Amino acid sequence: MTDGSNDSAGDGHGAGTAQTPPTDDTRTREAPTRDSYDAIAQTYTEWVADELTAKPHDRAVLGAFSELVLGTGSTEVLDIGCGPGRITSFLAALGLTPRGLDLSPAMIELARGLYPTLGFDVGTMTALPYADDSYAGLVAWYSTIHVPDDALALAFAEAARVLRPGGWFQLAFQLGGRIDHVSDLAGFPVDLDFHRRSLDQVLAALEPHGFTPATRFEREPDRIGRYPETTRQGCLLVRKPDQ
Repeated sequence: MTDGSNDSAGDGHGAGTAQTPPTDDTRTREAPTRDSYDAIAQTYTEWVADELTAKPHDRAVLGAFSELVLGTGSTEVLDIGCGPGRITSFLAALGLTPRGLDLSPAMIELARGLYPTLGFDVGTMTALPYADDSYAGLVAWYSTIHVPDDALALAFAEAARVLRPGGWFQLAFQLGGRIDHVSDLAGFPVDLDFHRRSLDQVLAALEPHGFTPATRFEREPDRIGRYPETTRQGCLLVRKPDQ
């Protein structure tokens, strides 16, 4: 989804102080994505509400991730770019203690209303509002797709900072080698760039931050059913080494 300014919901793993607060340039760069998802928040939330029930591969990937995190002896995970919280809620049902973060205040407002027992924050993945080593696992479920190449290294540096040694980082994204610009989504005017990357490109951006690959997964687009896809899909699971 997406992932601005800090707006904490407050619990034991609530928002704290980012290592480097978002700059004015960051806020300006991210404004089109934030404003676009604010505009479509309600419609998007209604549309994706049942998506996981139609995606057995996605459920399997998230299930394996959850088992690996639980195997560390900890349950705290961060859903980066959580949107309306559907993945956050799914992770909670698998026995984890998730927190969601998104750039869009409208998305976070909806997430808090739908899942009042879970914690959600407004924030950017390039300046995470959490202390070092806060989480045993991270999920970026289609949330890096709006991050340009020059900001991806910062996002992954922040992921490495808040992830504990031995922790797991699960990513999902559309595969490709291009940038698609979308100006209309479900009848709403938006200003969104979709960065299609290969598994190798994303892994190459992760490795300088100490992440090592564990699982690479590619599948063809699902062209049938309620949630048809036009691009191949990729999932990448990486691990932060033990100290």
